[in-house]
Amino acid sequence: MSHDTESGLVSVVVPAYGRPEYLDAAVESVNDQTYAPIELVVVDDCSPDPIEPIVADAETDSLHRVHVVRHEVNRGANAARNTGIEASRGEFVAFLDDDDYWRPRKVEKQVRAFENASDEVGFVYTGQENVADDGTTTNYRVPETRGWVTHELFRGAPLCSFSSVMVRRSVIDEVGLLDTRFPSWQDREWYLRVSEVCAFETVTEPLAVRRVDSHGQISDNYEQKRDVSYPLFLEKHRPLARKYGRRHEKALVAAQSRSLAHAALMNGQYRDAVRFLLRSVRYDPSQAESFPALAVALGGERAVKAVQHVKRFLERFRGRTKFRSDTNETNV
Repeated sequence: MSHDTESGLVSVVVPAYGRPEYLDAAVESVNDQTYAPIELVVVDDCSPDPIEPIVADAETDSLHRVHVVRHEVNRGANAARNTGIEASRGEFVAFLDDDDYWRPRKVEKQVRAFENASDEVGFVYTGQENVADDGTTTNYRVPETRGWVTHELFRGAPLCSFSSVMVRRSVIDEVGLLDTRFPSWQDREWYLRVSEVCAFETVTEPLAVRRVDSHGQISDNYEQKRDVSYPLFLEKHRPLARKYGRRHEKALVAAQSRSLAHAALMNGQYRDAVRFLLRSVRYDPSQAESFPALAVALGGERAVKAVQHVKRFLERFRGRTKFRSDTNETNV
């Protein structure tokens, strides 16, 4: 890829399809950022009703440039992100899903993190707040995985969604675009490739807001994860993990098997969950988190609901505590 990159410019890539009721909030959250300059690139992935009028009606006066591109056929979120990357010109590229939105200082704090970090940092991601239909917070995700993280990602270290991420253009030029073959796990697959060429940094505050309501997301389709994403992920990345040693390859298989098992649990596929958790334990028994997950899977629906309730409570409490701590440190 070759670009006439504009120094200091942040390009925000928004893949959009069929959710006009959320898009204006996403666009206006970009317009409300405290950082400048920002260009907005919205890619309409052949929505039933073109989304350009929605963007035109939204408040975008603060933005350096607004560009809407429409696919003539539906090609999926990864292809839309790729189109947006290729159409953009910023030194930094950030992503925002069309049903998510940002807090006003997100871009400013990420750019500052780049400026304060060493040149080896090419990926900065923020904390994430998940909200329900009624706007109430369900939980927070606090980022902790930082530095040179490839080995940690092999073991399933958590990151956040695309909406929390900002990457240097030079990193994208080096690792290439997103893999459009993946119907799910697109983010994690790309993050793993990115982790080989740069260090990761975090902004712990929950500056990206993700809607986790009833409107259908790509992560909902368990069968696609099991039948397409899971085998493709292992086919693509087992050779990479093997390059670092056999134990890292085993760690990758164990972590992805556990991730698939969690998706199975959320979709009531308890037999599959047990099968993939047993595989996880067999490949890497040192990943202790697989054992309680296996116990929950064996306990069925009642156990899953009880654990979800406790997990949401703990994540909400931990996220709020961390956010308050960071805020107090900032204000000192």
